[in-house]
Amino acid sequence: MTETLKGREVIFELRPVGNIMRVSAMDTESGTEIVIQCPVSAGEAAFKKNALMRLEFTLRKKGIIQ
Repeated sequence: MTETLKGREVIFELRPVGNIMRVSAMDTESGTEIVIQCPVSAGEAAFKKNALMRLEFTLRKKGIIQ
């Protein structure tokens, strides 16, 4: 988890759709949810890393985190 999101609970949902993986990540404190798509071949670690980076970007854009 990134330093900025440390201490925050994030829920992941991974759902395969053909040859892509639909990855949802939700910050439980703010209720903010993002969805990304990755190739299935990327692996779970890459799915979660990319989803966390997108979630952090979204939370910063909304002004929820610094």
